[in-house]
Amino acid sequence: MRRRVRLSAVAAVTAAVGGVVPAALPASAASGGTIKVVYQVQGGDPALTNLVKTAAAEFAKQYPGWTVNLSPITSPAENDYYTKLDLMNQSSSTAPDVMYEDTFLVNSDVAAGYLAPLNQYLSKWSGWKSFSPAAQAAGKGANGDIYGVSMGTDTRGLIYNKQILAKAGIPVPWHPKTWADVIKAAAAIKAKEPGVYPINVYGGTGEGEGSTMQGFEMFLYGTNNWLFDSKTAKWEKAGAGFQAALTQYQTIYAKQNLGVPVQTALGSQTWQVVQQSYLPAGKLGIDLDGSWVPGTWLPTGPKPWPTWTKTLGITAMPTQNGQGPGHVSMSGGWLMSVGSKSKNKQMAFNYITIALNMKNSLYYDINASQIAARTDVANAPSYKAQGYGAATFSSFVPFTHFRPAFAAYPKLSTEIQLITGQVMTGQKTPAQAVAEYNQYLVQTVGAKNVENAPA
Repeated sequence: MRRRVRLSAVAAVTAAVGGVVPAALPASAASGGTIKVVYQVQGGDPALTNLVKTAAAEFAKQYPGWTVNLSPITSPAENDYYTKLDLMNQSSSTAPDVMYEDTFLVNSDVAAGYLAPLNQYLSKWSGWKSFSPAAQAAGKGANGDIYGVSMGTDTRGLIYNKQILAKAGIPVPWHPKTWADVIKAAAAIKAKEPGVYPINVYGGTGEGEGSTMQGFEMFLYGTNNWLFDSKTAKWEKAGAGFQAALTQYQTIYAKQNLGVPVQTALGSQTWQVVQQSYLPAGKLGIDLDGSWVPGTWLPTGPKPWPTWTKTLGITAMPTQNGQGPGHVSMSGGWLMSVGSKSKNKQMAFNYITIALNMKNSLYYDINASQIAARTDVANAPSYKAQGYGAATFSSFVPFTHFRPAFAAYPKLSTEIQLITGQVMTGQKTPAQAVAEYNQYLVQTVGAKNVENAPA
């Protein structure tokens, strides 16, 4: 899940790094033709649009006779994009040649027959060696084949208003050691700053995967429980850690009224309200969110805020009781993939090599606030010069976690979104939500693929 927000002129791509664009692989057909590129458009998110447009122009210049049909899907809610892309992929007449693909959907989309393996193309692309091992594995399916090229990744942590915390009696810089420290700070803000929302934690179905990843999993992975046990290759039944994570939602929203208004929290554009209104206006004390958020406040972003680093701090999310490794983060990321129904797979891949060469990747990773997938981008002076936000969120990589990229995960994620919303509104207790999830889990993956969670 991501919310990318940084505006920059297309011309900035060319200015980012000097030099000639490396040649892509030879064309598979000399006669020319058209490839269709499908990608997502969200409010205040122009970096991806600029990237695909720039790559399209470079592709047409490099391959005379070939054109790119850019087919954006406008979808303020993340799940809407997934749904529309899924519908397009079901017919050869509408399926894309190149698609913007969320890493957590790789295996489910492979199972559905939507993605083409890229191994034969990657082995001949000199640029592939510039991607880090983790970035290369981001598009790997359960069968070992690669189904996409990484555009970058992200991390998650706590963004807080230094002035609000100080007024509430919380020492800054703030580095909470346990969940209790986070709740204590939120409660202090409520008591001493009545005009401020103490904390935002995403939940419910409106924010889609953001609720699961920015919210619930940031708690769950700070306990002794997991969604999937890689050692046994089985899904974990929800246990004490799962219930503890849900209890935080109950505490924040249903019991202590520490969160943003529930009607806002359950909406599909909560992220925009939080990033473009509440935080800049000093109406929110703590936000559990992602590394892309500071891009909102750049001079070219949707909500310029030149002094944000003086007002806001960033710190790591603690584990439940401070147990090792002490902190937790989640990482995801997006890919460019080739559609299985494409009649021009070689040319589709050639487009990807242009879009994600060093120059264009550097543009995108800076302007979309990404943690770089390419090592040459990560070492570029302009990438290193991004400052406090990028450096701090990058420091969370050593203790980050990735979602289980299996076909069942998207279904389980949707169930988690549903039950977090029910707990937030008081419709269900954490214990009732755990029981509902476990029943759904067994129905979805089969009892033989489920193990009991550790105590």
